Amino acid sequence: MKIPVTALMLVLMPVLIPRAAAAGDDRDARMQWWREARFGLFIHWGLYAVPAGEWNGRTDHAEWIRTTARIPLKEYEGFVPRFNPRRFDPDAWVAMAKDAGMKYIVITTKHHDGFCMFDTKQTPFNVMSTPFHRDVMKALADACHRQGMTICWYHSIMDWHHSDYLPRREWETDRTDSGAVFSRYVAYLKAELKELLTNYGPIGVLWFDGEWESTWNTTLGKDLYNYVKSLQPTIIINNRVGAGRSGMEGFTKEGEFAGDFGTPEQEVPARGIPGVDWETCMTMNDHWGYNSHDTHWKSTVEIIRTLADVASKGGNFLLNIGPTADGEFPAPSVERLHAIGRWMKTHGAAIHGTTASPFAALPWGRCTVGRREDGGTNLYLHVFSWPHDGVLTVPGLLTDPVEAYLMGDEAAPLRWSRREDALVVSAGKAPADTTDPVVVLRLRTAPDVNDPPAITADWGLFTDSLSVAVRTDRSGVEVRYTVDGSVPTPNSPLARGPVVLAQSAVVSARAFRGARPVSPVASASFTKVPVRPPLQIPAPVPGVAYSYYQGSWDSLPDFNRLTPVKTGTLSSFETPRLRPEDYGFVYECHVNVPRDGVYSFATVSDDGSRLSVDGVPLVDNDGLHGMTERQGVIALGAGFHSLRVEYFNKSGGAGLEVWWKGPSIDREMVPSAVLFH
Repeated sequence: MKIPVTALMLVLMPVLIPRAAAAGDDRDARMQWWREARFGLFIHWGLYAVPAGEWNGRTDHAEWIRTTARIPLKEYEGFVPRFNPRRFDPDAWVAMAKDAGMKYIVITTKHHDGFCMFDTKQTPFNVMSTPFHRDVMKALADACHRQGMTICWYHSIMDWHHSDYLPRREWETDRTDSGAVFSRYVAYLKAELKELLTNYGPIGVLWFDGEWESTWNTTLGKDLYNYVKSLQPTIIINNRVGAGRSGMEGFTKEGEFAGDFGTPEQEVPARGIPGVDWETCMTMNDHWGYNSHDTHWKSTVEIIRTLADVASKGGNFLLNIGPTADGEFPAPSVERLHAIGRWMKTHGAAIHGTTASPFAALPWGRCTVGRREDGGTNLYLHVFSWPHDGVLTVPGLLTDPVEAYLMGDEAAPLRWSRREDALVVSAGKAPADTTDPVVVLRLRTAPDVNDPPAITADWGLFTDSLSVAVRTDRSGVEVRYTVDGSVPTPNSPLARGPVVLAQSAVVSARAFRGARPVSPVASASFTKVPVRPPLQIPAPVPGVAYSYYQGSWDSLPDFNRLTPVKTGTLSSFETPRLRPEDYGFVYECHVNVPRDGVYSFATVSDDGSRLSVDGVPLVDNDGLHGMTERQGVIALGAGFHSLRVEYFNKSGGAGLEVWWKGPSIDREMVPSAVLFH
């Protein structure tokens, strides 16, 4: 079988957190309660509740109001005497969360504005300086301890108030950074955390945020992680303690320090990632902090199905509420908590203590897995779309159940039968509440699902030889493979280890029990390619040539049609801005590749970026977004190759990183030593 040879294959790689990346042997024990909890309450509460999202005629602000409305520091401090949440009832808050089936609460002890919602000796900019004059964190922690709820802290690394925090907001003209010493701020941050971890009893999670600015780095993150653990050894710490998070996707870039769990924000990963702990945080409406004008509430159905979706992928769901300045949960939030609680009272076992679905996809909904004390397994089938004929088909389930029933109606068993490798359940008419009805399949053993084997390699192309892993996690099967694209048979070679390719191939694999195939066929193409020859560059000079542009774009413009405001050279892919927003860069240089082989290049940018090598488009990371990574690979010969990077920023955060990896090169930002023009 002849396979066309291509010199380029684009690859979008997930960023992963190895389950033991940040920890010692105690990590699984520390994480156990959190993995079983699956559902928590996020609370964003602070001074920003006073303006309630409104400033100078605009009504789209919330917890970021100081910077989105560009409020001078002294004017923002004017909210302190206006913060008096007399209706704050910590026991009522905890009871509502508990009734909704939530197992932990994460609350903002300090957000980016620097205002501390606890009694701290480190700064007068705290809740004890308000008319309320009460430590709300102490009151909430005590209520949690009384009611058996786990209390957790959100604490911002970024601080727009502290005189030593750097960098300043670019728009701040009322204070300079003269005399600021960031190491003093780090000492202040640790002193705050010492109070939070010694004065309030056991804390379940330290949920950091605001780590993305240039002053924070991996070394500081590791040190802070270890410091927090020294104060409470059993605590769990998220990946935002480090500096390697890849935007709102929430996972940590390969090779970076990852804390204990990943933090996708306002999104659910398309598929779960085995061996990775993660938690999706999400708002009920469009804002984290209280905004009195925001009426765009998610429905109860959407929230419950998102909870089931997250649990089916092995994650936790952290659902946010922004209380008012009076100390109350907004009425729509309360209504949704009550409705979620009604569903959880019947279906909580399909969420708490469950693990990820064994199915790659289900046409009608989701599946979570519960382990029983008798060694058996419960499959919880979350039916988002009830079948019109009342027949629920579970594709690829080879294990027969001993019992099937609709959750909440255990006394009425459901009949089931088989259709080839599918289990067919006669589920009957749709129940009255179609929010997320759950069909339970009780199995004597772990489920045997006919998933195909996994076929993986570093890249989809190679220049010499390539080691391809062919494996399965299923028990009681053997995997057979072919390298010509044909369907494996019982006589095909047995996959006992890596398959080494010397030529282009289509590797196909299938699971067997004896002579009987018990999985679909998996296939993957791998292409042997020649390296792109190097360019002859006379008298190369170290550095990168850049062109700087100004304009407001939602995606990368055609820079070739624009006139740059400034040109020059830099040592690397820096972004020396002439103004804080609405600008773009084009970088052109030659990268000196040390040896023949396959190289990956990636951009991590806020907002959009593109990268090409020798004129070949390799990375497309375009659009408006936070720090997001995209990656591509190409085969290059040793020597010089042209490299072009385009980047734009519209508003908000900004940043550009260019990474590479190759033969004898671990993943790193492209060093200035290999860049020439």
